Amino acid sequence: MTEKSTQTERNKRWQSQNKERAKFLQYRSYARSFIRNLATKEDLVELKQLIDERKQYLDS
Repeated sequence: MTEKSTQTERNKRWQSQNKERAKFLQYRSYARSFIRNLATKEDLVELKQLIDERKQYLDS
């Protein structure tokens, strides 16, 4: 196997053994990408409100 395909296999194995963590990382990546590249000002206002609500929930 080449080094690239070996690393790909390792990545696939890690993802299959760590499904919840891989899902978390993927969703976080989607959120960051949306904020950086696609979100409008209105989206950012709504997201800020949702973030503030979530922070309050986690603090209680």
